[in-house]
Amino acid sequence: MRDESLDRLLGIMARLRDPVGGCPWDKEQTFATIAPYTIEEAYEVADAIERGDLDELKDELGDLLLQVVFHARMAEEMGAFDFADVARAIADKMVRRHPHVFEDVRYKDVAEQTESWEQIKAGERAAKAKGILGDVPTGLPALTRAVKLTKRAARVGFDWPSTREVFDKLREELGELEAELGEMDPTKVKDELGDVLFVLANLARKLDVEPEDALRHANAKFVRRFVHIERTLAEGGRTPDQSDLAEMDRLWDQAKAIERA
Repeated sequence: MRDESLDRLLGIMARLRDPVGGCPWDKEQTFATIAPYTIEEAYEVADAIERGDLDELKDELGDLLLQVVFHARMAEEMGAFDFADVARAIADKMVRRHPHVFEDVRYKDVAEQTESWEQIKAGERAAKAKGILGDVPTGLPALTRAVKLTKRAARVGFDWPSTREVFDKLREELGELEAELGEMDPTKVKDELGDVLFVLANLARKLDVEPEDALRHANAKFVRRFVHIERTLAEGGRTPDQSDLAEMDRLWDQAKAIERA
């Protein structure tokens, strides 16, 4: 028996979108205007997980679920599909991609299961007449999409043999970027910097590191160390703009030493 709380949520969204008595803001939204909120809520879910805050995770998962309900409601109003169709489609996909659970199929190890998963997905892409890269979403964060694009290409042999070749390519791209800095053509600089970032995404894939996670970790580390600078200066009644680079650099190294200890 389905929990009535889901029916209640679907009813609330229908009421918010009601042409007569609904919410003016909710009524004027479209898939395109809601999409940025959907992406933002997914990031907030990831942030709650990273902080290990389960109460916050519950709230953020609810916010993300609301996004699904919102999109499904707008599609239902257009006669395209509804929430039940969304749930049915993902349920069918999970059953289809797990024959070792729902059918009499056995895999010898996780590697064989992963290979089967990819073969099933490839069959789904072929049925939709999409190329190898055709269904990698353009709305993904750029670094994440770069990893997915290169991972797909690697499956058909378009890949560097090892990380050594990736480092060689990285040095090549850094040289090209540095050469463009003399001209300072913004378009060319952006193009070359993009090539550097794309190679770094490849390197992350080779190292089995999620680049978005790595960058979030670096961001958090930067915040921690800069906060140490601010707090230390505040103890002397000063702010960072009353300091200089040499002093802040020394405090930065102090923060690093504290973290290592």
